[in-house]
Amino acid sequence: MTWLYLGIAIAAEVAGTIALRYTDGFSRPLPILIVALGYGLAFFLLAKVVQVLPLAITYAIWSGVGIALVGIIGWVWIGQKLDLAALIGIALIISGVVVINLFSDSISH
Repeated sequence: MTWLYLGIAIAAEVAGTIALRYTDGFSRPLPILIVALGYGLAFFLLAKVVQVLPLAITYAIWSGVGIALVGIIGWVWIGQKLDLAALIGIALIISGVVVINLFSDSISH
């Protein structure tokens, strides 16, 4: 259940972050609601996850996957440009999350 909570926390945080773009300086109610609910759910579930997984590992996975997803969604959906350096950086972040998950003794597999 811990991994499911982490996945939902990541998705909620990404949804909240993407919705920030559409708040128009926090003047549009629906995107503001999505931001608040997304971040609220993300932090609630993250608090549950850190009761089981180490904080550093949890945060590395949460932030790394979140950064990669926001970057990819921004590129594909919003049309933001990513140059080669940005793509390499995102690939390195994803690689780091994979290394943690596959090789770290800090996580019970």
